Amino acid sequence: MGKLDGKVALVTGAAIGLGEATARLFAAEGAKVVVSDWDVERGPTVADDISSGGGTATFVKADVSKTEDVRAMVQATVDTYGGLHVLFNNAGIVGDTASTTECTEENWDAVVDINLKGTFLGMKYGIPAMLKSGGGSIINNASTSGLVGFPELPAYSAAKGGIVILTKTAALEFAKQGIRVNVICAGTIMTPMVQQFMDSKEGMQQFLESKVPMGRFGTAEEFAQFALFLASDDSAWCTGAEHIMDGGILSI
Repeated sequence: MGKLDGKVALVTGAAIGLGEATARLFAAEGAKVVVSDWDVERGPTVADDISSGGGTATFVKADVSKTEDVRAMVQATVDTYGGLHVLFNNAGIVGDTASTTECTEENWDAVVDINLKGTFLGMKYGIPAMLKSGGGSIINNASTSGLVGFPELPAYSAAKGGIVILTKTAALEFAKQGIRVNVICAGTIMTPMVQQFMDSKEGMQQFLESKVPMGRFGTAEEFAQFALFLASDDSAWCTGAEHIMDGGILSI
């Protein structure tokens, strides 16, 4: 018996990286999964692969920074599988590397719109669907950069910090209505997006790796296991919390 049997899960940014790993694990644990992304090449491939492997999944194209896309994404989830029980607001971008004074307004808007506004819209339209389904679990993807400063990533850090507080706010608002809201603040986890960021500056990978007490970066599969814990009834009395998984970085 899977930990998510009978559940419907919606995962944004699910075409690659953390979203893909989590969508695959949710499906393996019995959930009917909506794989959502703006990547119309990779996204359907992930959904088809899950289905061909014995799981249940469908792809829905969405840009989480756009209201109509998010509203339609949630509606498609309900129309396809009859409800919504698990929402993983994962879609995000790092943006350009630049100091606060050099960060452009265009970069700021793009990063905040996708990361923070996208999480807000996911909850704005996902929560009503969850209430009709009898409650559920929302997992938001932030970062350790949302808890401590990270030089030359002002928009990313601000957006992730906003997600942490937004999570706590929604958790308080809906705690008595059967909806749990938690946030994962991960350190450096090896995904294509993170690899691209590290490749953008010489020595960045070695620098970041040297800061991890456990001596290695995390994996997408390890992250997915933590998301599964928050999605399942194993975390039934857990809401409004920031969950740090960073190999010990913030313990220093």
